Amino acid sequence: MRGRLGNFDVMVMLAVLRLGREAYGVLICRELERRLRGRRVALGSVYAALERLERRGWVAASLGEATPRRGGRAKTYYAVTAEGLREVRESRQTLLSFWKSIPQLR
Repeated sequence: MRGRLGNFDVMVMLAVLRLGREAYGVLICRELERRLRGRRVALGSVYAALERLERRGWVAASLGEATPRRGGRAKTYYAVTAEGLREVRESRQTLLSFWKSIPQLR
């Protein structure tokens, strides 16, 4: 399913790529806040973006091991799919092309 990749979706996907095998909701949220220089990011908005990206086939979720520390619950880890990586690259190219076409921003 094709769709548009919004700024927040791009940032979430970049955070997932940056975190690699450790990409789960809370760490993704922290990475976004760190990259956004401390601006608050709602965890619910991160999960909403991850669900949207998963529906589009751009992110895949998998369950980790259940741990006693989490009351026997498992973390859900996320990874960007090959199709998702293509979307991120295409989004970057489109933005750079647009950016370079504006003299004030060169």
